[in-house]
Amino acid sequence: MDERSGMDAGIRAVSLLISGLLCYGGLGWLLDSWLHTSWLLPVGLILGAVAGIYLVIVRYGRSV
Repeated sequence: MDERSGMDAGIRAVSLLISGLLCYGGLGWLLDSWLHTSWLLPVGLILGAVAGIYLVIVRYGRSV
């Protein structure tokens, strides 16, 4: 493998983390504004971070 494939994997991992935050955070924000609550945005951000980390581990984790 060359250096470029390592950089590709890093960019893909970061994009998975960011997309998880944006998707679940955005969903939490929309539900907050629709239901007039204030706790769904932080829950959505936490779930997005957890989902992004999980996807990175599943995609790029090492098998032992």
